[in-house]
Amino acid sequence: MGKVGTRDVVAAVLVCWLAGMATARGGGRRRQKPVPAPAVRVGSVRAAIEDLIATFGEAYPKGREFLAWLDAHERRRKAAPPQARAELDAALRALQREALVANPLVGGQPIVFVVRRQYRRDHHNTATMFQTGEINARSFQGGGALKVLDPASGAATTLVRVPNGVARDPDVSFDGRRVLFSMRRDAADDYHLYEVRADGTGLRQLTFGKGVSDIDPLYLPDGRIAFTSTREPKYCMCNRHIMGNLFRMDADGANIHQIGRSTLHEGHGTLTPDGRILYDRWEYVDRNFGDAQGVWTCNPDGTNHALYLMNNTRSPGAVLDSRIVPGAERVIATFSSCHDRPWGALALCDRRRGLDGKSPVLRTWPPDAIKLVQVGNYDTYRRVSPKYEDPYPLSDRHFLCSRQVKGEEMGIYLVDLFGNEVRLHVESPGCFDPMPAAPRPRPVPIPDRTSLAASEGSFYVYDVYDGTGMERVERGTVKWLRVVESPEKRFWTRTAWMGSGTQAPGMAWNDFNNKRILGTVPVEPDGSAHFAVPSDRFVYFQLLDADGMMVQSMRSGTIVRPGERTGCIGCHERRLSGMPNGDKAAFRRPPSRLRPWHGPPRLFRYTAEVQPVLDKHCVRCHDFGKPGAKKLVLAGDLTLSFNVSYMELRRRKLVKVVGAGPAEVQPPYSWGSHASRLIQVLRKGHNDVKLDPESFDRLVTWVDINAPYYPSYASTYPGHLHGRSPLDNRQLAALGKLTGQNLLKQSHVARVCLTRPELSPCLAGLKQAGDARYAQALAIVQAGKRTLETTRREDMPGAKLVGIEVRRQAKYERMARAEAAMRQAIVHGEKRHYRDAAGQ
Repeated sequence: MGKVGTRDVVAAVLVCWLAGMATARGGGRRRQKPVPAPAVRVGSVRAAIEDLIATFGEAYPKGREFLAWLDAHERRRKAAPPQARAELDAALRALQREALVANPLVGGQPIVFVVRRQYRRDHHNTATMFQTGEINARSFQGGGALKVLDPASGAATTLVRVPNGVARDPDVSFDGRRVLFSMRRDAADDYHLYEVRADGTGLRQLTFGKGVSDIDPLYLPDGRIAFTSTREPKYCMCNRHIMGNLFRMDADGANIHQIGRSTLHEGHGTLTPDGRILYDRWEYVDRNFGDAQGVWTCNPDGTNHALYLMNNTRSPGAVLDSRIVPGAERVIATFSSCHDRPWGALALCDRRRGLDGKSPVLRTWPPDAIKLVQVGNYDTYRRVSPKYEDPYPLSDRHFLCSRQVKGEEMGIYLVDLFGNEVRLHVESPGCFDPMPAAPRPRPVPIPDRTSLAASEGSFYVYDVYDGTGMERVERGTVKWLRVVESPEKRFWTRTAWMGSGTQAPGMAWNDFNNKRILGTVPVEPDGSAHFAVPSDRFVYFQLLDADGMMVQSMRSGTIVRPGERTGCIGCHERRLSGMPNGDKAAFRRPPSRLRPWHGPPRLFRYTAEVQPVLDKHCVRCHDFGKPGAKKLVLAGDLTLSFNVSYMELRRRKLVKVVGAGPAEVQPPYSWGSHASRLIQVLRKGHNDVKLDPESFDRLVTWVDINAPYYPSYASTYPGHLHGRSPLDNRQLAALGKLTGQNLLKQSHVARVCLTRPELSPCLAGLKQAGDARYAQALAIVQAGKRTLETTRREDMPGAKLVGIEVRRQAKYERMARAEAAMRQAIVHGEKRHYRDAAGQ
């Protein structure tokens, strides 16, 4: 398959965005088309019955009777006329249900489930909260309940009815006596956590908060509760939707604190048999937004966040709802798409066979969905029919799930490895989240490894040369390791720059991330490193040579919790390998302190960090009207969205960066300063230009951190072009009419020069012709310059938050204060509830 181009990505994003907004604004729902019932095959039923007899013996008393019935059925069907076969097939389906529900793991225990409408498709599979005050709040659809099903009789009992709201994400306690779930009572409410007894009595609310969503709760082995929450308000970088992270609290709702810090979303947490949290994570550093939703694990205190499965696979675009299969080193999950509901195909995977691509996939439901792995892009699994979600493994061969019945309506099904799919229950508008309401094994609690009073932790790398592609790098090459932070997105605009997706506002030529360089640390000759990093920062690492140039870079992120010491074998390590034995130089000393990069850590701003180098060494020749301008203009004049030199370097492909790059791990030296024409020319010598060491390092570092431009997602001009132009659309239309150019077109933003308006390329034709319209056009550009002088943009010093961003930042800070108060309570052995900590 060929690579997906920028136009494909932009088209896909626009289609999904428009579809989502049409739905959110009351667009008509699709007609509920029936989905064909699963086929029933005698061989599949027989294999399942024989396995149940062998597994359960006397606990499955009618097994031989079922087999005898199948024998008789086959004889009858062979002798029956064609018109009688439909009746015989119906009888076979009834026998299939009776025989498979007689499985003690199915009929012998009740099943808790949720009744609700399918979530509306509102751009991303993670954006199902429809939180009040957020862009997709109108997509919320109420009407549902939390229920319990008796599979043997088919009777369903209501535990909690929510006529105007939604109950979701149930988790049954280890003793089977309580159900933890998330509920939103109506459109004016948000999701909070509740607990109810298994008989429907004793409903109590555990979490509170205005403008926050708490979802996906799970009981932890030590009695505490983990869940996903929007209590650190942040947005997906490629659009405008609120995201959530992992949090933990006491059983009574006290001492809520954050244990996950990835820049986007962490959800659908479940427990592994050894007591870790298995969850799906959406985050991207210097890579495409659509294929960056894999499966991760962490300890219940948030230490040791580690990849589990599918982080470098372009299709499926998301791996959701993962659960470990009992008694087997396998996981069952939903293979989904980025721009869809959280449904798709079910997949059974074995990570011992590999972590990415088709190698770990053992089978899928529907069977042909396995053919879509690594096919197309991040939305390929939208093609799947019928669709499945919410898998729950009863054993290594039997699984509960939700399966499409008609249109968007889902029913509760039992599927197995023998090819059977049995409908257990269906009711409108749909059934989701099946889980046995029965006792289950409690893993041994993992002790906390954090010290919340600490402000940092430490990382170690056993050998930077151990990992994908690093065997090509000569030992001794890597001298330094750089630590870069990828900060969260706190703000968004309705207008966007379309560079490898939706940048709202515009951030860079073809990437979403802003960056903050925390510093560098030495790498020992034996490839080891050991260093301290501020805790709870989402960071990634880069390997540098003796010249400070990038050899290899992570394109994912990690955190270290307060007081934690964690690490890895190498760079892009083989995840299934154990830690080697060996005495490494970096481990024989205290962790290295970060060496700052030309001053204290700060958000990287191109106009402050790079443009001064160009002004000092390049602009004397490469300015408007100078000889070098025929090939390249490196002036720092601000344009409608970026500045002139940035647009020139990126447009002319003089820097080779990965941008929002592909899912696959990129080889060392394949992008960055070593691969960039700009740096190659300067190193060889260019017209006697001699860069001082700091100037060279500034250029190289900018390229190696993927050529960012803006330091912040804040926008001084949120309603204007790309969220960046000081000229509004009315002014740009007038200027375009005068100059005969469409200045709203993205490729034309550099035709307006706001620093020196008279040099604007869009005015050149009028000026040369002596056209009277020149003065009018120039006046519009000059007005833009004056606007920037009084209301500074984020690529200028002194920019300030405006409008709704002031309120968003105030909310962020209020939530951060509540988090700090909770941590202090934990440090001092106290209890504190959110309403007290947040002043609500």
